[in-house]
Amino acid sequence: SFRWQGFKLEEYLIGQPIGKGCSAAVYEAAIPFSRDRRGCVESSHLLGQGPALQRDRGLALQVAEEEPVEKHQPKEAFPLAIKMMWNISAGSSSEAILDAMGRELVPATGVALAGEYGAAAGRRKPVIGRKKLQPHPNIIQVIRAFTSSVPLLPGAFADYPDVLPLSLNPRGIGHSRTLFLVMKNYPCTLRQYLRESSPDVCLSTMMILQLLEGVDHLVRHGIAHRDLKSDNILVEFDSAGCPWLVITDFGCCLADENIGLRLPFTSSYVDRGGNGCLMAPEVITASPGPGTVIDYSKADAWAVGAIAYEILGLANPFYGHGDSTLESRSYCEDELPGLPDRVPREVKQVIKMLLQRDPNKRLSARIAANVLHLSLWGESVLASKALKPDQMIAWLLCQSAAALLMNGLVDKSRVETKMKMCFLANLEYEDLWAAIFLLLAWRSRSE
Repeated sequence: SFRWQGFKLEEYLIGQPIGKGCSAAVYEAAIPFSRDRRGCVESSHLLGQGPALQRDRGLALQVAEEEPVEKHQPKEAFPLAIKMMWNISAGSSSEAILDAMGRELVPATGVALAGEYGAAAGRRKPVIGRKKLQPHPNIIQVIRAFTSSVPLLPGAFADYPDVLPLSLNPRGIGHSRTLFLVMKNYPCTLRQYLRESSPDVCLSTMMILQLLEGVDHLVRHGIAHRDLKSDNILVEFDSAGCPWLVITDFGCCLADENIGLRLPFTSSYVDRGGNGCLMAPEVITASPGPGTVIDYSKADAWAVGAIAYEILGLANPFYGHGDSTLESRSYCEDELPGLPDRVPREVKQVIKMLLQRDPNKRLSARIAANVLHLSLWGESVLASKALKPDQMIAWLLCQSAAALLMNGLVDKSRVETKMKMCFLANLEYEDLWAAIFLLLAWRSRSE
């Protein structure tokens, strides 16, 4: 019976295009299983243990157990997504392709590249000097990555004819081989979700919190995404209907083992990242010169502050044209649009402090996440007029026990439980008390 390895393009059934960016096209995909139930169970495990897709999205894994796979499967039968990079300048050797497109491999699993390097995978790094990212609930996982000949996929001539190789398009400028990334197929992007839905304040706060947890995870690993925007954030839903956000598209990230989050900016030719509209002030205003360094440790947190406006139902103040649009290069904090009255005071303050021009005054993603965690679930302990460390420790122990029980007994796919576990797993004394002091100070001012 068929046993999926996943390192060849021929092993996938490719459906319709999902999306297209400036450097790649994404297609829905499935594994054309035989009736072998063991293979289905084994391979479905690779999709991770995040929340299930919406109930009406049947998986190809389930279809395969009931009947042979047909050539044309319905859209809901594609649980995977394949991202085909456009190769214009990397050459056609696998080594050159992986080196040129190595940033895309930062969120790859440990076995994702096993097909390229085989037994040598344990003796050499797939991309020299490139950091690897440990799994996180709010970061995409690349479960397979391989190079292959560029095929003629649906919509190619209409959507990206110029990047096709000569063998497919006489006027194309692309190379014959490129990189393919296999990931989970998510229902929509954050932008698409917000276009059709208006989450309430509690859900919106949970969504902002998830982005902060994801960014904090990147910072802890010395990685800056540098292209955060609602198009690069994917959404699915847990069993309670809460949106589960996943940061994707690492093509512009800074993930160098040698320099960490401090990029030497010696020349204007140095790549500062993508998405100029949501580029933090300290990045977009940097002037190149000898000894100049751009510190990205709080740049992604600034972008989350801007995206928070979209999540709360307002226009992103740094998008568009006209007098009301701000530029990160020159705006003043008092020019930021006010948030609706329905938004809790703590959330307003967090967004305001994430959008401080001076990174020294800006909240880190960790402290901002701690504030939102405490505002959501820590009311009982914050109500104390004279909060003491032993009270906080007792509350944290209770929260830990409750989170472990919920994760083990109720539903492992619940966003709330996963977020509490992220909060508890990343606790540091100074960051926790910094968040507590901020919350208490804001509350005392309003009384």
